[in-house]
Amino acid sequence: MYEKQLAALGRLLEVMDRLREECPWDREQTFQSLRNNTIEETFELTDAITDGDMDGIREELGDLLLHIVFYSRMGAEQGRFDIGDVANGLCDKLIYRHPHVYGNVEADSAGEVIHNWEELKLAEKRKKDRKASRGVLSGVPRSLPAMVKAFRISQKAAAAGFDWTSREDVWEKVKEETAEVEQEIASMNHDRMEEEIGDLFFALVNMSRLYGIDPENALERSNKKFIRRFEHIEARAEEQGKELTKMPAAEMELYWQEAKRKERE
Repeated sequence: MYEKQLAALGRLLEVMDRLREECPWDREQTFQSLRNNTIEETFELTDAITDGDMDGIREELGDLLLHIVFYSRMGAEQGRFDIGDVANGLCDKLIYRHPHVYGNVEADSAGEVIHNWEELKLAEKRKKDRKASRGVLSGVPRSLPAMVKAFRISQKAAAAGFDWTSREDVWEKVKEETAEVEQEIASMNHDRMEEEIGDLFFALVNMSRLYGIDPENALERSNKKFIRRFEHIEARAEEQGKELTKMPAAEMELYWQEAKRKERE
């Protein structure tokens, strides 16, 4: 059933072996030297996903797979693990964390699956390191971007039962944090302003989660929308031979609204 796919993966492993042995650049790479490239490739994949570019997704998945194979090859060189260990470890984890599929646990909704998943992850962490106090939030990577990290923190806390009873209740928190931001802005205390704006962002992330919206995707859509409309203003300025920096704000707003109308049409 998987002959074609397995042959392609075997070919990739052979290519990686040869590059590691014969290419000067590939020979020099280490776990640390590839780290930033891996992060960059991950973001390039997310860009392709956001754009709905299926050819781009296929290509970027390949680039990310290269890094997985590369790390696995280096692990094998050190006698620590190889690609087989990586794949088997993943299979074992997936089977263990899906007792509703491979065991006798019942889970009738995605929410129950997530709750069970987080409980099993926490049990795994405690088993690995019984001396350390490993909490529910300890598995959130420190280096995640703040928006993504806030979303994962709120997901994990909710899976542990720390959440609003009704999603409508989150609006009171958003209003409360908005009022606190306004209060600190009035006093112009920069440190307190930063703290309260952060709290407001966190409340909005929770609101997004409760309504089934990924805040990172939502913000990226707004980024792209702003770029489109601003580029329209730039194009209109160029058409008229005007310098953008000298264009009156009222005229910029006129072209901004023009861009909005064109999007709706």
